[in-house]
Amino acid sequence: MNLAAIFEKVVGPEAGLEFVAYDGSKSGPSGADLRLEVKSPIAVAYLAQAPGELGLARAYISGHLDVHGDMYALLDRMWSITINDIPLSEKVAAVRALGVKPLLTRVPLPAQEVRRSAMARLGSRHAKQRDAEAIHHHYDVSNTFYEWVLGPSMAYTCAVYPSADATLEEAQHTKFDLVAKKLDLKPGMRLLDVGCGWGSMVRHAAREYGVKALGVTLSRQQAEWAQKAIAEEGLEGLAEVRFLDYRDVTETDFDAISSIGLTEHIGKDQLASYFSFLYNKLKPGGRLLNHCITRPTGKEKTLNKGGFINRYVFPDGELESVGHLIRVMEDTEFEIRHEENLREHYALTLRDWCHNLDDHWDEAVREVGQGTARVWRLYMAGCVVGFERNKIQLHQVLGVKLNEKRSAEIALRPSLDWP
Repeated sequence: MNLAAIFEKVVGPEAGLEFVAYDGSKSGPSGADLRLEVKSPIAVAYLAQAPGELGLARAYISGHLDVHGDMYALLDRMWSITINDIPLSEKVAAVRALGVKPLLTRVPLPAQEVRRSAMARLGSRHAKQRDAEAIHHHYDVSNTFYEWVLGPSMAYTCAVYPSADATLEEAQHTKFDLVAKKLDLKPGMRLLDVGCGWGSMVRHAAREYGVKALGVTLSRQQAEWAQKAIAEEGLEGLAEVRFLDYRDVTETDFDAISSIGLTEHIGKDQLASYFSFLYNKLKPGGRLLNHCITRPTGKEKTLNKGGFINRYVFPDGELESVGHLIRVMEDTEFEIRHEENLREHYALTLRDWCHNLDDHWDEAVREVGQGTARVWRLYMAGCVVGFERNKIQLHQVLGVKLNEKRSAEIALRPSLDWP
């Protein structure tokens, strides 16, 4: 059986994809808007040794498999493989059809893949040194690269689109304002932003609300970029970003805490101590806004250690259901006052990031290398499909630390004031 026949058997004849391989075999409609090209036997070895999403990722990232056309459109049509992965029976059938040789061919892992043995040498999952390396792997790619992908806001978290045709910058501004309003920020308040990235929330709170804001990040490159931006905006008296583990923040009595995109890196076993730490940093009546990616239910695997995302994008990342997060927050004595799912907004955010990367593709390849650029192209396009199809979600949860009188110090219908 030739490669094209095997591909068609796995993907199905209705995908509308043209498939061409180095062995001369072809399948699908000739001249289709999407073409998958297997360029060498090494690609087949990757696919045979890890059938499904991981093998496809390795072949593409290493350059032995090419995608001609829109990556999102390809993954959308192949979503049963790229999101659900293929059933074991189909994996076995495909491997048998390929024969023994691809299974025995020694092929190097792409340089961008995180070696689990190397992570293990840094300590147990979510030990400080290991967390620092995981963050370094993903966030210290290149500030210039991130400027191209994220745009002027330098916000690497889900935006909130006031309308479907809003620009990315409008949507990121709306997101930060939504967080600020939920936290009821006012001049003179003190805000702690954990996992602050390039300081976008810190600068927004200081500039728009007169808040004294402290942000912390485990990425040295992010902290340096943020401090420069703070100086350029003349916000030194109000805003600060430190290269620091959130667990090493010594200040207390904050009026509000924002955690935007950090909880995914915390780990299930550490959630109780994470929320307890943040609770103890707040004044009575203080608020926490937790914004993070979640699983849609509590039934899915919390962690796919062998999957593409964990090996190439977010080492040690773990997703929980919003129900589990809320339960842990409640057990930490936070009173939950508001919750909303923004998964459609994250699909739109990722769509815009994908467009930005495509617009700067040649520059991005020169800046970070073809392999890393391909990781990002594959990861972001795949996540658009994931959010659209409810494989992953994005939730904001507002918790309040009650005061001595067990009052939340919150208006009767505060959501009426939120955009």
